[in-house]
Amino acid sequence: MIRRFGVRRLGASRFSMALLAGLLMASFVCMTASAENLQQVMKRRGLTQKDILAAAKTYTPSGGRDEFIAFASGGQSGHIIVYGIPSMRILKYVGVFTPEPWQGYGFEDESKAVLDQGRINGKDMNWGDVHHPALSETNGDYDGQFLFVNDKANPRIAVIDLEDFETKQIVVNPVFQNMHGGAFVDSNTNYIIHAAQLPAPVAGEYKPLELFNEEYRGGVTYWKFDREKGRIDPSRSFSIILPPYSQDLSDFGKGPSDGYSFTNSFCSERYVGGIELGRPPFEAGCSAKDTDYLHVINWRKAAKVAAGRKAIKVNGHTVIPMKVAIDEGLVVLIPEPKSPHGVDVSPDGKYMVISGKLDSHTYVYSWDKIKKAIDTKDWAEKDPYGFPILDMNKVLHAQVALGLGPLHSQFDSVDGVVYTSLYVDSMVARWNYRTGKLLDRLPIHYNIGHLMTMHGDTVKPRGKYLVALNKLAIDRFNPVGPLHPQNHQLIDIGDKNKMTLLYDMPLPLGEPHYTVAIEAKLLKPRIRYKSGTNTRTGERSPYKTRAGEERIVRKGKKVEVFGTLIRSHITPEIIEVEEGDDVTIHLTNLERAEDQTHGFTISKYGVNGSWEPGKTASVSFKADEPGVFPYYCTEFCSALHLEMEGYLLVKPKGYKAKVGKLMPKDQYTKADYEKQIKTNMETQAVIDDVVGFIMSQNYKDFPEVVALVQDATDQLAKIDEVKKRAEEEAAKGNYHSATLWAGQWWQYQVKAADIGLRAKTYLEQHGSKTVKAAKK
Repeated sequence: MIRRFGVRRLGASRFSMALLAGLLMASFVCMTASAENLQQVMKRRGLTQKDILAAAKTYTPSGGRDEFIAFASGGQSGHIIVYGIPSMRILKYVGVFTPEPWQGYGFEDESKAVLDQGRINGKDMNWGDVHHPALSETNGDYDGQFLFVNDKANPRIAVIDLEDFETKQIVVNPVFQNMHGGAFVDSNTNYIIHAAQLPAPVAGEYKPLELFNEEYRGGVTYWKFDREKGRIDPSRSFSIILPPYSQDLSDFGKGPSDGYSFTNSFCSERYVGGIELGRPPFEAGCSAKDTDYLHVINWRKAAKVAAGRKAIKVNGHTVIPMKVAIDEGLVVLIPEPKSPHGVDVSPDGKYMVISGKLDSHTYVYSWDKIKKAIDTKDWAEKDPYGFPILDMNKVLHAQVALGLGPLHSQFDSVDGVVYTSLYVDSMVARWNYRTGKLLDRLPIHYNIGHLMTMHGDTVKPRGKYLVALNKLAIDRFNPVGPLHPQNHQLIDIGDKNKMTLLYDMPLPLGEPHYTVAIEAKLLKPRIRYKSGTNTRTGERSPYKTRAGEERIVRKGKKVEVFGTLIRSHITPEIIEVEEGDDVTIHLTNLERAEDQTHGFTISKYGVNGSWEPGKTASVSFKADEPGVFPYYCTEFCSALHLEMEGYLLVKPKGYKAKVGKLMPKDQYTKADYEKQIKTNMETQAVIDDVVGFIMSQNYKDFPEVVALVQDATDQLAKIDEVKKRAEEEAAKGNYHSATLWAGQWWQYQVKAADIGLRAKTYLEQHGSKTVKAAKK
């Protein structure tokens, strides 16, 4: 029966592959194995052949994997959204600046400590406006190790370790008040750019707006990343103070432009609005000029200046004042199209592509021309603060009319080909930045902001797909009230002549601003932790608890519980404390098998957490409410999940103990005991059959199966003790207790069988000796 079930599942997978092949190769031939043929389905659902082809290009069969993994900013949610391409299936939300209860982020003590790093002026900042994620790079290409993302609302940046997709660090910028332009990394992830947006007095001190030109400042921060530790090192980071232009997005140079970074700006008019005072609003004054400024910064030289005596300290942070930046020649300005949103350096590092939302053209700058002008000090003029300005006409390579509202660009794997979002036109433009030739335009739905190609901002773009990050959905999905989801549209760019829209994907979690996508094969996430790991630090937790070491320790009014989690019980199952006690519960997940997560919550105490295999984490609270509070595992983990429970008993102050009976001691008889023993023997026969199958295979070639076998062995190893206790109780004629211990023996068998059957099914589906022989 088990083998028949496994073969039927394998057959379903083959049927899925046959269906896909039929879609692409058989020109929609009738599928005789189906109740309906394809043409009937198309007619019933009103689908065209174009629809079916698009579906085939995105369809990922059960158990199939995506080629690329995308990381989208979660906007006001404070999270990162992870989804696959081309399936567009959402895989995970990663809590960053906001508590995320499914993963216990911000609920367990260890993750609370990470969120606490983001406190500002003594205040909790448990939300963030997440904007621009960036993947770590080695030699200019994604390496799959780290993800960085900024919080625009509060000047913060976070580090996410892609070994386990957890946020490890939050760093607060001590100089600037908000940070839109981040995160962007250099070719080897030495530094992360984090640019201010709205000018303000340095370090947040009060200055009236009448002193805007004199006292308000912008700037760019370069966070030093310690690759070995996987953390930003604030002590080796620095900022450059810039004029009160609204610095925006950035990019690092590549190849010949390596060592320089590029940050654009808007509102270089330095206009201060005030509708309530009768003045024209910010949007009128901040778009009056024809151009804004691109900041070209020699960051490698700036790092040396920051390490010297000319830098100053502001709130303990190293700062290069404007005068020093001017005297050292660290920054030059270039006029750029007004109200730009992004500067994108070509894969070879020779061109900078910039669009202005209020200009119908996209501008291409030549690095060779820029560098020559810098080296010869060929300044056109200087800005009011003394920064040199280059002549735009002398450094331009091309000025290309693409459409209305050009915004952001990403590169193709085809040399010279780039894609630009057209916000007002609601289109994507494909064009050649070397020749200035427009190649194709594709309507999207609606009002595209950023767009993203696979590895599109690296030295080696992969092409294949483009995702349009659309700001409006309007009529694309079922209505769900006035607040609509965002719409990410997947576009096929594999055809070098014509782009094709494949899929509309609603994203119902904040406003995703930007997304990056990496080849899935470059990601190497762990599937479990080494037993006793504090996952936020990566170190062994001092609270690690092994099976048999569970205990409750009281020191005065402080109670510490050292417990474990494993299918299907929480140890200890009863925790007794007194009203007013400070309670900390340390739990270790003893599982080794993949995807065997346990949750933990206590009724009415706001306690919640998630424990992945091998993880140790803690929850702390004050037992200020007397009563009886059940606790249980929140993650469905086994057939006996509902029995994975316990009680927190909080005794009222001055409570006097009362004696009672838990349950009758003669509920079970000798017949019950013998019936349970018979069941145990039958169950063991099934286990022996499964074990025999696994041992006859090359199971050690599959790490996933090895872990399952280890967990099953652990469960079976517990049987000897409880079997002995059952037999001892039966020998004394205490069949009630003997039956219960025999029942626990059976529970261990059930869990071992569950794990073993999973291992067996895995081997049947992934090419064990039996499957390979059957294929021959």
